[in-house]
Amino acid sequence: MQQLHLLSYNIQAGIYTRQYSEYVTKSWKHVLPHRERLHNLSRIASMLHEFDFVGLQEVDAGSLRSGFVDQTEYLAYHARFPYWYKQVNRNLGNLARHSNGVLSRVRPHAITEYKLPGLPGRGAVMVELETTEESVFAVCILHLALGWRARRRQLEYIRELAFHYPYLVLMGDFNCDCDSSALQNLVADTDLRGLDCELKTFPSWRPRRNLDHILVSKSLQIIDARVLDYTLSDHLPLSMKVALPEGVQLAA
Repeated sequence: MQQLHLLSYNIQAGIYTRQYSEYVTKSWKHVLPHRERLHNLSRIASMLHEFDFVGLQEVDAGSLRSGFVDQTEYLAYHARFPYWYKQVNRNLGNLARHSNGVLSRVRPHAITEYKLPGLPGRGAVMVELETTEESVFAVCILHLALGWRARRRQLEYIRELAFHYPYLVLMGDFNCDCDSSALQNLVADTDLRGLDCELKTFPSWRPRRNLDHILVSKSLQIIDARVLDYTLSDHLPLSMKVALPEGVQLAA
């Protein structure tokens, strides 16, 4: 069976946070460039080499605060991913360009952007990979809203997208724990698996909440799922190994 090693990571635009007080004392890093950012991105890139597909949240697509570095492109280059894509969800021009990012070692067949319901600035990107049985393997990277009402609408929107794919991975920063009723409804309605309350990712310096999730179709076998101890953001990265059904391979 063909296996894929997946990673979801909210990198907080390359900002290394060590405690809650730094959201205030180092808030300037969300606006202005600083020399530690590229060093931190390089450390993240060195960790990404073992993965086949990476979904990134809170990536900057090139603005003042990132030194006009497209962080998705930077990570793709330094971690040697041949395919990468950015979805800009909140474009503040030279001040900030909030994005989701995709890194892939498999050539995408199609990529579609979705603007999620609620206030502008939240999005999902669907990456379709062809299989040898002419079906589609899709990976959706998303970053949901902080407010529960908007998040519920966004999960309902994602549920409708999920019905179109026999092999699907949903991953990203859901901004809600596994006990969220809206998230549980999504899992129940779509038969997705992988919701694990033990995989706590936030805050990175003392993880107490599982805001980040990787959910997969029941047709995919989950081999391993774990939180990685890389405190390079305010979230920890979440990884999962999955296997396609016997006889199904991703097309070259």
